[in-house]
Amino acid sequence: MYQDIDIETFIEKSSEIPVLDVRTPDEYLKGHIPGAINFPLFSNKERKIIGTTYSQKGRDASITKGLECTGPKLKSFVARAFDLKKHNQLLVHCWRGGLRSSSMAWLFDTAGIKTYVLKGGYKTFRQFALKYFQTPFKLLVIGGMTGSGKTEVLRHLQNINQQVLDLEDFAHHKGSAFGSLGQTEQTTNEQFENNIFNRLYTFNPDEIIWIEDESQNIGRNLIPKELFEQILNANLIFIDVNIKERITRLVREYSMFDRDMLKACIAKISKRLGGLNTKNAYEALENKDFHKVAEIMLKYYDKTYLYSLNKHDPSKIHYLKTSTEQLPVTIDKILKLSKELNI
Repeated sequence: MYQDIDIETFIEKSSEIPVLDVRTPDEYLKGHIPGAINFPLFSNKERKIIGTTYSQKGRDASITKGLECTGPKLKSFVARAFDLKKHNQLLVHCWRGGLRSSSMAWLFDTAGIKTYVLKGGYKTFRQFALKYFQTPFKLLVIGGMTGSGKTEVLRHLQNINQQVLDLEDFAHHKGSAFGSLGQTEQTTNEQFENNIFNRLYTFNPDEIIWIEDESQNIGRNLIPKELFEQILNANLIFIDVNIKERITRLVREYSMFDRDMLKACIAKISKRLGGLNTKNAYEALENKDFHKVAEIMLKYYDKTYLYSLNKHDPSKIHYLKTSTEQLPVTIDKILKLSKELNI
């Protein structure tokens, strides 16, 4: 007989056992447990038909309609389950831990596969994940003006086995008007939250978690309120890099993109840049003077970042003058300062 398990046990087992999300593809795309495999009991169209039947004719009629839809697919369900199982086990969930997951679990169990069902389904996972953002974390924020190499710092810290939460990586966006360049399409905000939770849950909350200073919006994605408030209240190491190095870094990162794409990015902030700055930026871009373009952009972004920096407690901002060309030295300084802060 299949077994119902709670969310914490489900998450623990998911590190070894495949998770099958038996909701429709549309439900899955809106948001799912990271790593879960979409294994829909019903297609989007079938789910809609069953819902209409329920509304018009009641529960019994909708169950009969559901059986009509799934009957011809039972053999293929079992065959695929055998391909996906690990250690002859599977984890299954639907939206609320109801008929869809229990029906699929019964089928797998009948076929001889040990199956576990998440109590309360995906809804329970979402509640658990959102509540987890209220956990007090020992965040240490890496701040600095645009082009300071904050992301590179985080990646280096991750490479030396520090706990790093890279929000821009989860958002598939670097946060600015140019942030979508070279990135894959952003997920739904629900999935963005799920992915953040999935990484945070693997960390020890009693140890330092490194994170970049961000606006609450990263492209279309929104950092969960509880986590964002902790970022604002955490200690922040401001890596102070001179503007010449920052311009060089930005040119290196963005000059390879198509000029029409770059122009479209400039257009997004043209009203805030002002008419003259926008005109000069377009002209510099046309002349392939990428250093000039970067210089104009930084006039805007530096002002914007200083405004957002004022939202932090000044007593928790720690300035570190450094160079992007000496990353190992910068990392050593950051780690030394983190110990002095005694977080």
